[in-house]
Amino acid sequence: MPEPSRAPSPEGQHYFSGRPQVASAPATVPLALPDLTLTLTTDRGVFSGTRVDAGTKFLLLEAPAPPEGSVDLLDLGCGYGPIAVTLARRAPKARVWAVDVNDRALSLCTANAAEAGVGDRVRAVHPDEVPDEGGEALLVVQKHLGSDSLARWLDGEGWPTRRLASRAGYRLLAAAAAGPDPAAPPEVGAT
Repeated sequence: MPEPSRAPSPEGQHYFSGRPQVASAPATVPLALPDLTLTLTTDRGVFSGTRVDAGTKFLLLEAPAPPEGSVDLLDLGCGYGPIAVTLARRAPKARVWAVDVNDRALSLCTANAAEAGVGDRVRAVHPDEVPDEGGEALLVVQKHLGSDSLARWLDGEGWPTRRLASRAGYRLLAAAAAGPDPAAPPEVGAT
C-alpha cells in the first residue's frame, strides 16, 4: 500500500479515524488506466481525497493481473475504492473485500462500486468482518520510507518477498506466506 502522510488534517482528523468529524465536501476524481477509466466520488476525511494517490496508481499500472475465476481478493485500507473497484472490474468472477476503519471511506467505496457496476461483488467492511485468508500480498512502499529493508525483514520473518517493479521512488513488493520447511522433519503422532 502507499505510504501516506500521518499528519492530521487542519481539523485534527486523520483519514484513519473511524468516523471523521471534518465536514463532508464530496468531489470526484478521475482514474485513467490503459484498460479502464473511472470517475470516483471522494470526500474530505478519507485517504487522498483530492486525487488518486501516486502509489495507488503505480500499483494499478504495475501489479500482475488478478487471478481468474471465483477467488477472494483483498484491498486493505480501501479508502474510497480505486483499487477495490479496479480489481472487481479486472476480475469479473472475483469477490473483493474492501477493508477500512473509516466509515465514510466504506460508504464511498460501496457507492463507487455500485456506480462502476460491480457493487454485487465488492464488500466494503471493517477489518473484523473479513474471513481468514491466505495468499500473496502486494505492497507499494516508497524507497525512502524503507521498502528495501522491509523486503529483507519480511524475508527474515518467513514471508518470501520479491520486488516486482520500481519507479519514481516506489517499490512494488510481493510477499507470500511461507510453505512448510522442506528440511523440517515430518510431524509424527498427530491424529
